[in-house]
Amino acid sequence: MAFSERMEKNNADKIISTLEDFVSEHKKKLVERVLENRTRHITLVFEDIDKPHNISAVVRTAECLGIQDLHFIKNRNAYAVNPRITQGASKWLTFHSYDSPKENVEKCYSKLREEDYKIYATALHKESISIEDLPINDKLAIVFGTEAEGITNEAGENADGLVHIPMFGFTESFNLSVSAALCLNTLKTKMNGKFPRISGEEQLHLRGEWYRRIVREADLILKTKGVEI
Repeated sequence: MAFSERMEKNNADKIISTLEDFVSEHKKKLVERVLENRTRHITLVFEDIDKPHNISAVVRTAECLGIQDLHFIKNRNAYAVNPRITQGASKWLTFHSYDSPKENVEKCYSKLREEDYKIYATALHKESISIEDLPINDKLAIVFGTEAEGITNEAGENADGLVHIPMFGFTESFNLSVSAALCLNTLKTKMNGKFPRISGEEQLHLRGEWYRRIVREADLILKTKGVEI
């Protein structure tokens, strides 16, 4: 199970101080190493993905490359990650789902813009730019659609721009998980091999969330100590 929301800011330090004695030194060092490479400068958005095994592969790839947040627009298709494919990656990420009866693209885009993201939807279109030419100074949200149909008109028309991966063969598209990996690796290369890391305050919140995942019966321990979750 992935985190759907971030914990309250004023509780993060209490959660950490309560649970840290239950976390081994090895795990603490691992958490700190991962935090040093976590980013919210880049996020990925998936619109109505219809092949759960592919999105599970993307989750694993995104976590390995240091991405923290993934956004899922669900208008037609319901899906869940496959733990056998993700290899536990989903429990370290923050998932944002948009599955109300309508206006999910608008709600997702509004949330992203509130957090200062520039939104680029993937599409093979004459006006799209290569991922290699995408400006990297702003925070970026890259939107992917289904493999068969791509993004919807709404997702494309309301994005800040369109982006594509250069291809040189007869085939016109990559597998979703490959597309996401190529985009992330290209952007990381453009950023000299390292995404901008999250802030110290965000590290604090994630440290608390991850300690809750690491410690067995963490929520029971916190409840016993009177710490709100």
